[in-house]
Amino acid sequence: MKTKNDILFIYNEYKERNVGRIIAFDIGDKRVGVAISDPFNEMALPLETYWRKGFERDIDYLIHLAKDKYAETIVCGLPVNFDGTESEQTQKTREFIARLSEKTDIKVVSADERFTTMQARRVLLEADMRREKRKDVIDKIAASYILEDYLRKIKLQGENK
Repeated sequence: MKTKNDILFIYNEYKERNVGRIIAFDIGDKRVGVAISDPFNEMALPLETYWRKGFERDIDYLIHLAKDKYAETIVCGLPVNFDGTESEQTQKTREFIARLSEKTDIKVVSADERFTTMQARRVLLEADMRREKRKDVIDKIAASYILEDYLRKIKLQGENK
């Protein structure tokens, strides 16, 4: 059981590290999967699946969510083909990312999202989740894989300095 001193220690450790959280978006035509880092940017946690309502409304909602979660970085999954070439979906996502960047002062970066949806689908199938339920969670699970990859990369970059 956590005591008051444990909680104060964790809070002080967090303040000393002075890191903002990182939020990730898996942007699709119908839904956006959202994942958030823990306060120490060690783990990626699935947060929600947002059902899209219109380009500008989507942008505004996601910026509000990022600010509400004290995110200092937004990572957007960039869908590229298996061979690395770009598709129509890549261009749509680039437009979304550009508009997101224009409307916020939060740092926005893109990250290769190849295989993340496939990974999420495989995990959910192995968990024997029903198809209707999978649709509600697959995007936020994919977003957590995007964020996990990003966290791993920034950790490696920090270790190589």
